[in-house]
Amino acid sequence: MKIVVLAGGLSTERNVSLVSGTGVCRALREKGHQAILVDMFLGLENYTGELQDIFDAPDGLCGEARIERTAPDLEQVRRSRRDQSPSVLGKDVLAVCSMADVVFLALHGACGEDGRIQAALDLLGVPYTGSDYISSAMAMDKSVAKRFMDTTGIRTAPWRSIRYGEEDIPRLVEELEVPCAVKIVNGGSSNGVELPDTKEELAKALRNVLRYGDHVVVEKKIRGRELTVAVLGDRYLPAVEIIPKADYFNYETKYQAGDATEVCPAPITEEQWHEMGEMALKLHRALGLDIYSRTDFLLDENGTPWCLEVNTLPGMTPTSLVPQEAAAVGISYGDLCELIVTESLKERKAGR
Repeated sequence: MKIVVLAGGLSTERNVSLVSGTGVCRALREKGHQAILVDMFLGLENYTGELQDIFDAPDGLCGEARIERTAPDLEQVRRSRRDQSPSVLGKDVLAVCSMADVVFLALHGACGEDGRIQAALDLLGVPYTGSDYISSAMAMDKSVAKRFMDTTGIRTAPWRSIRYGEEDIPRLVEELEVPCAVKIVNGGSSNGVELPDTKEELAKALRNVLRYGDHVVVEKKIRGRELTVAVLGDRYLPAVEIIPKADYFNYETKYQAGDATEVCPAPITEEQWHEMGEMALKLHRALGLDIYSRTDFLLDENGTPWCLEVNTLPGMTPTSLVPQEAAAVGISYGDLCELIVTESLKERKAGR
């Protein structure tokens, strides 16, 4: 098959996405597919061949991608593109997607997981991997996903949705209880997340998160072990425990080798695994998600799991959490990438 692996984009998770996309593209090429890696934001501005020959490009246009210790400077990324239009779609992106049998979405964060690119591909009639645009948008918005958790009986920390500006911070500092978690509603990879323990830290946290947007979820801070459970098709996979060396699993500890230990299957009881797995599966189905997702949890000191959020396009590097869980049940990385493609095509052809 001719496959466009769409990665990069213009979100704080850009570099993570490029590493995921590079891994997926090479795995699919090893499976015999004509896969190419395309940066959604930069597009094909550096490709000099004929567009109709692009699926024969050496190494599938894959370069060397890596994740720095800090999130990318998006303004610098904007300035680096020769086409300075406001579009988040780079040169020939939609044209090359239209030439593919399927688009593998290796995007993360805004303009990837929020449903917009899915909607654009739907309008073009181009099949893509993962969930549709409505389900993606609902899952990406933490305030919407939290409402689904509440209405379906999935245990999550008490929370409230807040829109605010700088002038509202003194009032909010008085109103909100600490310790708490302050999260931008459409963030990912722990960008736009603060965990204040005091009123002074809360004021600073609210100012810091304003850099990402003015709509946040503020929830009671739950202390415990960090775990995640993937859903693949109609089943949940073995849990992974993430043990960060820092106080919590932030952007840096997520993506720098040696900054966190990941254990799969997680050292928890069968009952705890099944409880988290059933919660992940229930949320996956309630939101109408397709093919795969990953749900994150905290396991408190009493052994009670609390649902944090669901990811519709989780990391897909060869050592990411979902590939680790798949490997634990005998599914190799290459087989996982191909399975996501084939099952997604079935869903799209069925009109879902």
